[in-house]
Amino acid sequence: MLLQLWSYAGEHQHELMTAVRTHIALSFSAVGIAIVIGLPVGIWTARSRFGPSVVSVMTAARVVPSLAVLALVLPVLGIGYRPALVALILLACPPILINTDIAFRGIEPAVREAALGMGMGRPQMLRRVEYPLAFPVVIAGIRTSTVEVIASATLAAFIGGGGLGDLILDGLANNDVRQLLLGGLSVALLALWAEALLGWMARAAARRYGRYGVA
Repeated sequence: MLLQLWSYAGEHQHELMTAVRTHIALSFSAVGIAIVIGLPVGIWTARSRFGPSVVSVMTAARVVPSLAVLALVLPVLGIGYRPALVALILLACPPILINTDIAFRGIEPAVREAALGMGMGRPQMLRRVEYPLAFPVVIAGIRTSTVEVIASATLAAFIGGGGLGDLILDGLANNDVRQLLLGGLSVALLALWAEALLGWMARAAARRYGRYGVA
């Protein structure tokens, strides 16, 4: 079976690479935008009295199935790449925001007081003290978000978003086990690669700053 799968991948190399590129672009664009949204909002919730309420909503949002999120954006944005991207951004934001909130809440008040006592302003303290200490926990949230998005991006094929989900759906429609396995294994390998890379970054940051992430 492995030889047949390898042969099939070689015969359909262009189709496979196109699907992989679309899947990567869709997944990492969603995570990148989610970082831009989730990081500052997470810092704000860690300092705001409304923070626990926002985090509770984000925690509840994590239990919403990926397919349900896709269904929610479908009537508003239609089908195609853009609605798939919006749905994945919605899925990617909660882990990043929650971990950012946890990271900044976990910084000891004495650390902030010491930084202020050294004459640092708020922006300088954020850049030089708070963010380095929070980074291991933040990167753990990004790792969780990335793996979830890569897996969920297969569902984008249901609304014409493209990616490796197309191979899986076509394999099911054509009753082609090779095509189905090729799509599924490609998604798994991509998720494992992202998990390994971001996991290494989290461990390196934890060793450097003496903090451990929350997956």
